[in-house]
Amino acid sequence: MTAAPEDLLRDLAPQVLGALLRRYDDFAAAEDAVQDALIAAAEQWPKDGLPDYPRGWLIQVANRRMLDHLRSEQARRRREEHHPPNEEQPEVPDQDDTLVLLFMCCHPALKAAAAIALTLRAVGGLTTAEIAGAFLIPEATMAQRISRAKLKIKESGAPFRLPTPDERGTRLAAVLHVLYLIFNEGYTSSTGPDLQRRDLSTEAIRLTRALHALLPDDPEVAGLLALMLLTDARRDARTGESGELVPLTEQVRTRWDHDQIAEGVALISATLPRGPVGPYQVQAAINAVHDEAETADETDWPQLLALYGVLRGMTDNPMVALNHAVAFAMVHGPAAALDLLTTLAADKRIANHHRLHAVRAHLLEMAGDHATAAEEYRAAASRTASVPEQRYLTLRAARLLVS
Repeated sequence: MTAAPEDLLRDLAPQVLGALLRRYDDFAAAEDAVQDALIAAAEQWPKDGLPDYPRGWLIQVANRRMLDHLRSEQARRRREEHHPPNEEQPEVPDQDDTLVLLFMCCHPALKAAAAIALTLRAVGGLTTAEIAGAFLIPEATMAQRISRAKLKIKESGAPFRLPTPDERGTRLAAVLHVLYLIFNEGYTSSTGPDLQRRDLSTEAIRLTRALHALLPDDPEVAGLLALMLLTDARRDARTGESGELVPLTEQVRTRWDHDQIAEGVALISATLPRGPVGPYQVQAAINAVHDEAETADETDWPQLLALYGVLRGMTDNPMVALNHAVAFAMVHGPAAALDLLTTLAADKRIANHHRLHAVRAHLLEMAGDHATAAEEYRAAASRTASVPEQRYLTLRAARLLVS
């Protein structure tokens, strides 16, 4: 199958799931039926051609799979004695149910971590392994979390609709975190041969735009959209001709999407004065500082250090502390920043993460300790499942040993 039908299937999957949930109200069974329909499409469309109405085709196939499930389940058969399954062809709704599905997955019956994981699976299309990597936990643990979340959604009896304004407030933080993680996995894939998965980052931006249209006055929604735009603007410059990773300081900045940068800067500039200021707005401001520097040497590192200090006060995320250490090194030198990493290495959430080793290697290289830096680059390479990152880190180590 070509890339275009694969992208189409990813776009349509949450819409088809939404159509089945409206009809059957069984999250786990509906998701299984949608997966069967997607597999059927992947097998048939390349041979038979794209149907005139792909979404309707998928809904019809998924509906048949759902009916098969209702007939075969023993518990369902007992229920069918009183409520036989409706064999009529389902109506194909005109609306895109993706936002409804997004909020449903972030139901208050679920803990925030479970809601985020479920939404990444159902709406973002990430695999269980990718979600586990984003949460820095084992894949088996994440699989159990997703299964329990599906069961709780079923037991809650939650209607498939957008939440009321009161309900929305309790779910919005989880929704934003979901979109943030989907975007991050698309911008820097945690595994596989490609550095980026543009389908994921593009879908995250699309969903966040839709959420911003729904909630135009929410500062963190606007902040997240600005963050995505300002970050995504650099994606074409992040890889070379062979798909190799190009670090920020070496990117050709004329390849950045300056229209997207202008949109992101305008959005965050209009949002920050309104307050209250949250972590997505601060991260957007950080990326605006990077994007507005015409060269790497013109980057305003003191301002970045101050912004990372503000962000650290808002979140206990160890990755934020790691980025703060980089900014600290650019302002105060690598030796002091290496001391910060020693403290950070005691945090079990990041102690064995490849980025901790990569940052330590970078700081050691800045300090002139090339031999130890090479060891740390190799250690980082051994801890990432991303092939482009492995190659980049291994090459950095090799260059230091011959320099």
